[in-house]
Amino acid sequence: MTELETTDLQKQDNQFIHPWEELDRLDRNARTVITRGEGVYIEDSDGNRLLDAPAGMWCVNIGHHRQEMADAIAEQVMELTYSSPWSLTNSPASILARKLGELSPGDLNHVFFATCGSTAVDSALRFVMFRNNALGKTEKKHIISRKNAYHGSTFLAASASGKAGDKINLDFKDDTFHHISDPNLLNKPEGMSDAEYCRRLTDELEQKILEIGAERTAAFIAEPVLASGGVLLAPEGYHAACLDVCRRHDVVYISDEVVTGFGRLGHYFASEKVFNIVPDIITCAKGITSGYVPLGAFLVSDRLLSSLAEKNPDSVFSNGFTYSGHPVACAAALKNIEIMEREGILEHAREIEPYFQERLKELSDLPVVREVRGIGLMACIECMDHEVDGKLVADSYELAERIDRHCQSLGLLVRPIYNMCVMSPPLIITRNQIDEMADMLRRGIELALSELSG
Repeated sequence: MTELETTDLQKQDNQFIHPWEELDRLDRNARTVITRGEGVYIEDSDGNRLLDAPAGMWCVNIGHHRQEMADAIAEQVMELTYSSPWSLTNSPASILARKLGELSPGDLNHVFFATCGSTAVDSALRFVMFRNNALGKTEKKHIISRKNAYHGSTFLAASASGKAGDKINLDFKDDTFHHISDPNLLNKPEGMSDAEYCRRLTDELEQKILEIGAERTAAFIAEPVLASGGVLLAPEGYHAACLDVCRRHDVVYISDEVVTGFGRLGHYFASEKVFNIVPDIITCAKGITSGYVPLGAFLVSDRLLSSLAEKNPDSVFSNGFTYSGHPVACAAALKNIEIMEREGILEHAREIEPYFQERLKELSDLPVVREVRGIGLMACIECMDHEVDGKLVADSYELAERIDRHCQSLGLLVRPIYNMCVMSPPLIITRNQIDEMADMLRRGIELALSELSG
C-alpha cells in the first residue's frame, strides 16, 4: 500500500476504540496497520516485515498463513455455519469436547465452551458460585486472586484481575474478591531461600482463607505463570503447595491456562506436566485455535460435577453464549490440534526452549536490564531507570517504549507492558529466527540508550 493509503486507514481506524484506549489520543493515533502474516512474520501496510515476537497476543502458536486452517474453517462454514447450543449440538463441538477431555489432566473430562479467555474465566467463576448455591453453601462466594494477575475484561474476570494500572476509573466487584501477593521472585527478601519464600506466600493464601472464613471462600484462581503481569515465575513447589491449602479448606483451585495452554510451555496443559498439579478447573483460549478464530473454554473435574449431581440433580447451570461450541471455531480448534500433533510442534517447543531462554538471558549484560526471566516460549525483559552522571534521563516505562519503537524500526515487534518487553513467539520459531529476534532486541535497547545518552 502507498503512504496515502496507510494514512487513510489510520484515520479510519481512529473510529475504532481499541482495548486500553488512551482517550486523550482518540482521533490522533497512527497505529501500525498489519496487513498479512506468514509463519513467524507479519507485514504492515507499508510493506515492512516484522518478526511477530508476541505471536499476536500470546496466541498464534502454529504461526500465520496456514492453508490447512483456512480450508478447515471454509469447509465448516459451507457444511454448517451455526447451530444453537441450547437444545442442539454439532459434530465439531462434540468431537472437540471429547478431545479436550483426553488431553486434560486427571478427571477434568467435561468442558464448557465460551467465546474467549475472559468469558471462559467469567463462566468458571459463575459455575463455582452456582455450584455452592446448589449445594446449599450460599455464603461460600469469595474469590482469592493475586496482585498483577490478569484474568480478563468481563466484570467477574476483571474483578479477579490484580493489575492496579488496569483498574483506574472502572468499577469492580470488590466485596467478594481478594488479592494476595504475587509470587515474583524479585520481591523475595534478601537472604531468604526460595523454599522459605514459597512458605511465606502459601501461608499468606491460607491466612486469607482463614480471615475470610473457609465456609465463605469459594475459589483460588491462579495463572501458572503471570503472563501480562510480566511473565512472573513462582518458586518451585508454589502451585502444589497452594493446591494443598485449597484442598484442606474445600476451596476450588482454578488454573487459568489461557496463555500457558496449547504449547506455550511445551504441553497442551502446563498444570500437571510442568507444575505437578491437577486443578479442579482449567480455563483456556488463545492457543486453542492459534488465534485463527475466537474460542474459549473451561474444563471441570468429575469430582465437582458428581457431588453436584448427587446433592442437587435438578440444578440448571443457566450460563451460556450464543456462540458456545460454535461449529466453525471448534473445527478450527480440531485442525489446530491436528497440526500440532502431526508436526510435533509441542515437542519442538520443548526442544528449542533452552536456546530461546539462553539467547534472551544474554541481554542481562545491558545496563538498563533489571532482569530477564522466562519459561517455555515466553520471556520478559524488565527495564530499570536510566541515569547519566547521576541524573535520571528516562524512567523505566519511557525506556521500554523507546525500545519498542526502535525494535519495530529494525523489524521486530515486541509487546511493551509498563517497564517490560514481553516475548512469546509462535511455537514454530527456529534457532535462526531466535538469533534474529535476540539480535534485534539487543540493538533496539542499544539504540534507545544511545538516543537517551546523546
